Amino acid sequence: MSGHSKWSTIKHKKGALDARRGKLWTKVLKEITVAARLGGGDIEANPRLRLAVDQAKAANMPKDNYERAIKKGAGALDGVNYEEVAYEAYGPGGVAFLVEALTDNKNRTTPEVRSYFAKFGGDLGALGSVAYLFSKQGQIVVEGGAPEEKIMEIALEAGADDVIRDEDVWIITTAPESYITVKEAVDAAKLPLLEAKLVMAPSTETQVPDDKLKSFLKLVDLLEDNDDIQNVWHNGQYEEPED
Repeated sequence: MSGHSKWSTIKHKKGALDARRGKLWTKVLKEITVAARLGGGDIEANPRLRLAVDQAKAANMPKDNYERAIKKGAGALDGVNYEEVAYEAYGPGGVAFLVEALTDNKNRTTPEVRSYFAKFGGDLGALGSVAYLFSKQGQIVVEGGAPEEKIMEIALEAGADDVIRDEDVWIITTAPESYITVKEAVDAAKLPLLEAKLVMAPSTETQVPDDKLKSFLKLVDLLEDNDDIQNVWHNGQYEEPED
């Protein structure tokens, strides 16, 4: 299992997002709008939209909010057109970053992202300079108290690739095309779910030097705090600093 799945990393990301629920809702609503525009407003027939609606529900978003976003994306209501942009970069300590954005103005977003990396001694790379280090993967995190035998049976029979113990949780990994089936099996079994999403998993890890860790974490938070940025993936390996 690559370092991106370390629960300390997930907790850091989740804590940052929980502290900014309004921003999380903004990002999810953007994703719902784009998913509906590209694949239609039928949740069952549009896997990307279904995943986004799952995120909305997990964030306790009112149904009216995400249904309105679906209508905007499908053309039933007026809405903003967002462009999908991916940025590849290297940050503090040589850590590789893949940053995914949805923006209504790339001429605003690109300079902002470039300035964030420059601030911490990093820089944007050319197309393809980082993306080859990442691949899409389903990741389902279940509380560690759940019985191992039950988790293994449910996940692997549903088509999961692997189930591993990481600190006090179980992490189930899947191929992208198997993610929804495995997630439905976990839900049906009423396993104590902590987080479920598609991630960009790194094939190699880069240890973040101690003297770069503070800058690295500040950069991650700065990127995630930008309303145009949907996801921040990296191959940094580090121990979560104590408060």
